[in-house]
Amino acid sequence: MPEPSLAVNIGGVRMANPVMTASGTFGYAAEFENLVDLNRLGAIIVKGLSLAPTKGNPPPRIVETPCGMLNAIGLENVGLDAFAADKLPFLRKLAVPVIVNLYGHTVEAYAQLAERLDDLEGIAGIELNISCPNVRQGGVAFGVDARAAEQVVTAVRGRTRLPLIVKLSPNVTDITVIARSVEAAGADALSLINTITGMAVDVETRRPKLANVTGGLSGPAIKPVALRMVWQVARAVRIPVIGIGGIGSAEDALEFIIAGASAVQIGTANFVDPAVTMEIVDGIHAFLNRHHIDTIHELIGSLRT
Repeated sequence: MPEPSLAVNIGGVRMANPVMTASGTFGYAAEFENLVDLNRLGAIIVKGLSLAPTKGNPPPRIVETPCGMLNAIGLENVGLDAFAADKLPFLRKLAVPVIVNLYGHTVEAYAQLAERLDDLEGIAGIELNISCPNVRQGGVAFGVDARAAEQVVTAVRGRTRLPLIVKLSPNVTDITVIARSVEAAGADALSLINTITGMAVDVETRRPKLANVTGGLSGPAIKPVALRMVWQVARAVRIPVIGIGGIGSAEDALEFIIAGASAVQIGTANFVDPAVTMEIVDGIHAFLNRHHIDTIHELIGSLRT
């Protein structure tokens, strides 16, 4: 009996399996080289990248919470030039697709970065983080306004030939409205959800536990919300959906796939168990074998309601 196929195509990015790393939780991959067989991953998404280096927020900027964690790293990164010179040579040696997560605070910053990435060898696709504040529109995040989201995706689409994944914010009333707007603007795939805004307080000092006061909540605590949003968006758009949020086991990943995700990203769980991605790949393969399923595509969106 032939082995089941885990291969998927996410908006033009061909992957041997649907397990990806989530931006900001896997560094630039080299940090995990001695812990994970990087070439067994479906794809690697590197730490969020901006045109210029960013120092991020002052500490403390990570706080553990029940069933998850809050982070206010502030998108610290080395900037495009250092990424191209120091990080990309290692990534080019890998046999898996490398996707660059990028962000900016103006439409033009997103577009410029996408255009420059388009000229670099070794990049399989782009993931847009649209949860950043639009400084020219009063600081409201691009991802919570359908028109602003559409504008930034349109601008980026016009500057790059690379497959374009748009990462959606959950901090909205109806995520399907944003999903449809960026699909219409030219997104090739969607990833969701980004972190949920939260905070924690030290009762002894009566001060916020994060220097930034608020941060992004991730981990198992957000999984039910993420799963619901993935299910809603997968039914609302025609492009592939990537599920993110509290995935720490093969069963978690399979829930998202059955709900409609064509792939998943593993984030906070990498901090708990650096080899968790390998366990999830193996677990999905074992599930398909156990249920005599020939291809992962038979599971995608197979939820019975």
